[in-house]
Amino acid sequence: MLSVSHFIIGLQVGSIYALVALGYTMVYGIIKLLNFAHGDIIMVGGYIALFSLTFGLNPVIAALLTVAGCTLLAVIIEKLAYTPLRFAPRLSLLITAIGISILLQNLAQYFFGAHDRSFPRSLLFPVGNIVLGDVRIAYTSLVTIALSIVSMIALTVLVRKTKLGKAMRAVSEDTGAAELMGINVNNVITFTFAVGAALAGIGALLYGLRYPLIAPTIGAMLGLKAFVAAVLGGIGSIPGTMIGGYAIGLLEALVIALGFSGWVDGAVFMVLMVKPTGIMGRPMMEKV
Repeated sequence: MLSVSHFIIGLQVGSIYALVALGYTMVYGIIKLLNFAHGDIIMVGGYIALFSLTFGLNPVIAALLTVAGCTLLAVIIEKLAYTPLRFAPRLSLLITAIGISILLQNLAQYFFGAHDRSFPRSLLFPVGNIVLGDVRIAYTSLVTIALSIVSMIALTVLVRKTKLGKAMRAVSEDTGAAELMGINVNNVITFTFAVGAALAGIGALLYGLRYPLIAPTIGAMLGLKAFVAAVLGGIGSIPGTMIGGYAIGLLEALVIALGFSGWVDGAVFMVLMVKPTGIMGRPMMEKV
């Protein structure tokens, strides 16, 4: 059964999924785009962190470079690939997102090679455990869970209490009306991509702490599972997305604890059969 150690690991992995899923839910909430290149932005962030630490930079500077690099990359992608298709059919945007994902993977293979690289997590954060009786809890697990909770609170405050957050909600509700009220929709959308990518940068660091191997394809499955987490929690809902991420992480831990580690990925994708509309999703009505 699910032990305390499995539970903590499940929360740690779920925290990573939740941070990645927040990027999906924010972009989808604004322009209804499933940005499948989001997972590969995390892959790029992993390489930035890897080389920053390998070259001997201070861990804080390496972390800031990772977040800044992911943010800049997302803004460039949004301006070059998505803005020209702003009024195109959604299918065109979806195909473009998949194309950007494939492009980033191939560029990473070209410049960094197709082999796995060891992530120096000991250079980023001290490796150690807290011992509580028979239970060992890694420092990295506690930091990952704490950072995900802080990020969710900060994002909620940003969306609910700030002027930019109100603009984001207005654009999400009615883009045309937001423009008539003087809101610069293009800037709001770019800001949304930037915030989602900053969370992706944090996710890249936490992923490196949990899985100390970086490869050009790590973003593919991570992105898909995070998308499942966003849908499960209710895409467009920040608290729901966090709940979905934790649920997916705990589900993986439970499947592994029961001895079915080979079925982990299948269990994650099958969970949508149970709750396809999401835990905190809102019913949508469409005119026909």
